[in-house]
Parts: sequence; structure tokens; C-alpha cells
Amino acid sequence: MTSGGTPSKSNPAFWGGSIPWLSAKDMKTARIYDTEDHVTALGAANGTRVAKEGATLLLVRGMTLLSDVPICSAGRDLTFNQDVKALVAKPGVDPDFLFYSVLAAKPELLGMVDLAGHGTGRLPTDRVQSLPVWVPELTEQRAIASALRALDAKIDLNRQMNTTLETTARALFKSWFVDFDPVRARAEGRAPAGMDAATARLFPDGFERSEIGDIPRGWHAGAYGPGLTVVKGKSYKSDELQPSRTALVTLKSFLRGGGYRADGLKEYVGPCKLEQVVNPGEVVVAFTDVTQAAEVIGRPARIRADERYERLVASLDVGIIRPSAPELPPNFLYYCFLEPAFRDHTYAHSNGSTVLHLAAGAVEKYVGLWPSVESASAFAALVRPFVEHQDANWRQSDGLAALRNALLPRLLSGELRVRDAEKAVEQVA
Repeated sequence: MTSGGTPSKSNPAFWGGSIPWLSAKDMKTARIYDTEDHVTALGAANGTRVAKEGATLLLVRGMTLLSDVPICSAGRDLTFNQDVKALVAKPGVDPDFLFYSVLAAKPELLGMVDLAGHGTGRLPTDRVQSLPVWVPELTEQRAIASALRALDAKIDLNRQMNTTLETTARALFKSWFVDFDPVRARAEGRAPAGMDAATARLFPDGFERSEIGDIPRGWHAGAYGPGLTVVKGKSYKSDELQPSRTALVTLKSFLRGGGYRADGLKEYVGPCKLEQVVNPGEVVVAFTDVTQAAEVIGRPARIRADERYERLVASLDVGIIRPSAPELPPNFLYYCFLEPAFRDHTYAHSNGSTVLHLAAGAVEKYVGLWPSVESASAFAALVRPFVEHQDANWRQSDGLAALRNALLPRLLSGELRVRDAEKAVEQVA
């Protein structure tokens, strides 16, 4: 078990290379192939360590540990920070079998978490190393790992497909409502690329000045407040979190770039107001964040249905955005809020020393583009199949993850034969 580290941020020669550098924010999938931050070869040799492909990566320090223990496998050689431990399989132990053994022990690991300074979660490594692990013959290890890996491969494929759909929709939004490509084409007497004539006619053929710069003629810029209602979620007590058919949408529910983690939902039995109930398809925005991370505040998410629960309720850290103007449909707002301009606005309207808070009225004060009703509606209709496809992939992945988690302990204890597990996997993967 080895620790990582962080190369000096003050040395630009260490950063911006091609080598992934993993931290807690990247540990959201079973297998990690890339990360948000990267180091150079010089950075990898100064202040951090390399985890070889197949190593099991375990978060041992951070606020995330108060509710979850992120565990993933290195899909390629990468570096990692000091909050993460890399577990390397010894001779005679299959690396994937080790990963699934650690993953199966997540409930025990979560029970080991204690508090370090400032309320940060800590997972004592000596206790991790004391966990007993059943290690069958190598051929059996590989067979078990192969059956489970087939499920994770399908989950990863769904994730990649959803990323592609999201990227495509974001590119379309940017083309229509940031770069104004259809308007520029029409102004130059050209047919907009990839657009039928009926859709092209929804866009003006020239520009006019506004407080946010040149915008399509006939559209306007202004604060979004008159076109939407922002509902702040509710606070809750720890004794109100018990098994129920209601779940809280919290900061832990957010996925970077949109959506939410179904496994991050907290079951809730306390009271709530009707307007704090979140409906599938609605847009929410993160209202708080820890200053050390500053990665979630101001980010939007689009809520999807979860069949396990009768209703979803926003927590105090989350604001529900309900548009009333036809120029600002939910899918338009969601992609608008993913743009850097909105991100910069929310940062400028945040304050706090330990915890960042989005100022009251910040979303309503955002000055953005008000397109024509026709163009906004056309965009919303065009991306609707993307959203539906993403939701279907998420539902399938949730089912696959549930099956994997059910098979894990039975396979690793020898209770379930690999042949029977493979049959179950073949039916869904």
C-alpha cells in the first residue's frame, strides 16, 4: 500500500502534461482511464507516485468518506495525490480480484472511518490492512473477476455513451446560443451547416448590441429573475435519515457536468414543503461547497427518475430552478448554466471561509441571453432524445451495479459458483 502526493502547484513545469493525476473528484467510476488534472513526466517524478495499471485506488482522507468510500481500479498508469492509497496485488493474486475484494469490503471500510482535523473523514490504513480476504486459487480468482468485470465494462460503455451525448448537446447549444453560427451563416448569405431550411428560418440574419455583447437581432439580454422561480431546499436532521420511499437530493447526488448519482441519495423521513419536491427533468443548482474543493457550487444537474423512491426532495444545499418564461425551457437553462459565463457569475456571488455559499438571488441576477421562443423550443426538442437515451443508460447501469453488488459477496465467499454468476451476467450484459 503506497501513498501519492501533489507536485508543487507553483512550478508550471510539473503540470499540464499527459499523465493523469488522480484525486477524490475523479473517483466516480470502477475503472479510471483519465482524470481532470494531468502532470508532466517531471511532475510525476517530483512529489507524487505512479500507480501501475491494475492497481486498486482507495480514498483514505476527505469529506467524501463521511458518506462513502471511493474505490476504483487504474485502467492505465497514473499518478495520485496524498489522500489516496494504491494497493498492488502480490504474486499469486489477480489485480482485478483484489479490486473486487476491496470493493466488497466497502461496508466494513465505511465503518472504520473516523474524524481527522476540521471534521475531515479518515480511513486508518492499519485497519484496512487488517481486513481478512479469502484468496482462492489463481484460476478461480480470474474467473470471479472476469464475471464481475463484464458488468463493469457495460456500465463503463454506458457512461462513455452518455458523455458523448452530453458533449454533442453542449456543442449544439454553444453553436446556436453562444457562437451564433446559424445567425452568422444567414448574415453572410449561407445556409447554416447541418440545419434544415425550416429551422434556419428561426434565426435572425443579423446582430444588435446588448449589455452582454452582440446578440442576434430581435433577441435580448437581461436578468433571468423574471423568467424563473428558485426554490431553496430544506434543512434536515440526522435522525430524519432512515429507510423510506423519499430521498434527499444533496451535493453528494451531483455528477460533474450534470445528472446525479443515484447511489448518493439519502433516504429521508422528515417533513417537507410541496415546492421542495423535485420532479424528474427539473434543473437544480448546487448552492454550497467546501472551500478546499470549490468544484460543485453553481453547477447544474438535471434530475432523473429513480424507481426506488416515490419522491425526491431537495436538501438545503440545492436550489430547484423552475422556469416560467417560454424563452427559457429547462433544457435550455441546463446547458446555459453549464457555460463558463454562468460559472464565473456564481463564483463572483459566493462567499464563505470554510464553506462556500451562493448568495441569495444569485441565479435570478444572472444576466444572460433571452433567445426567441421558437429557437429555444427547437433546441429543447432536438436534445430531448439525447436526454431520454441518457436516462435509459443510467437506469440500465443502476441495475447492472445492483447486480454486481449482489454477486460480489456471494462470489467472494464461495457461496455462489462462477458458472451461475456468469449466467446471471449473460442475461443483462
